[in-house]
Amino acid sequence: MKLYSFFRSGTSHRLRIALNLKGLAYEQVAVDLRREEHLAQAFKAINPQQLVPVLDTDDRLMTQSPAIIEWLEERHPNPPLLPGDVGERAQVRALAAIVGCDIHPVNNRRILEALRHRFGADEAAINDWCGTWIGAGFDAIEALLASDRRRSDFCFGSSPTLADVYLVAQVESARRFKVDMARWPLVQAVDAACGQLEAFRKAAPGVQPDAS
Repeated sequence: MKLYSFFRSGTSHRLRIALNLKGLAYEQVAVDLRREEHLAQAFKAINPQQLVPVLDTDDRLMTQSPAIIEWLEERHPNPPLLPGDVGERAQVRALAAIVGCDIHPVNNRRILEALRHRFGADEAAINDWCGTWIGAGFDAIEALLASDRRRSDFCFGSSPTLADVYLVAQVESARRFKVDMARWPLVQAVDAACGQLEAFRKAAPGVQPDAS
C-alpha cells in the first residue's frame, strides 16, 4: 500500500497509527502542505478534495481517514480497534468522534490559513483558537475516561482502540499549539501508555521521512 501524507497532519498521524497497529506495511509519499503540493493538479487527480491522507491499495484510492480506518478494521480485523460488544463499540466511536468531529475539523490547516489570511489572526490568536476547541473536547474526554471504572491504561480496556488512535494524534497537535495539558491527567496517562508501544512511536510526526 502507498500512503500519501504529511508528517504533521493529524489525520495522517492517526492513519499511520492504525496501519502500524494492524501490522501493515506501507510506502509513504510525502505531500508537503507547507509548499502547497496538495493544491497542485497532480495531487488533485489523486484526491479531488486536495487533502491528506490518501491510501492507495492498488485497486482503489481511499480518502478520508475515518473511512480508511473503518476499511482497515473490516479488511484486517486483527488486532481489533473496536470491541466486540455493540454498546462498547459505540462508546469507543464516541470518544474518537470528539476528536474527529468536534476538535480537528475547526483546527485543521485550511481553517487556520483562513484565519491568518482572511481575518488577520496572528500566531497567538491561532493558538488561542485551537486551545479553545481542544480544551472543550479534552474536558469531555477526561470526564468520560474518569467515569469508566473498567478502563485500564488506554481509553477503553487493556489494549489500544480507535479512541486511542484519534486521541494520541490530537494530543500531538495540542502540544504544537502550546496547549497546557496539565488539567487532563487521564488524557496524559493514555498518551504515555500509547507512547510505550512501537506502533505509536513509529507513527509520531517527528520521525517521519518528510519531517524537518
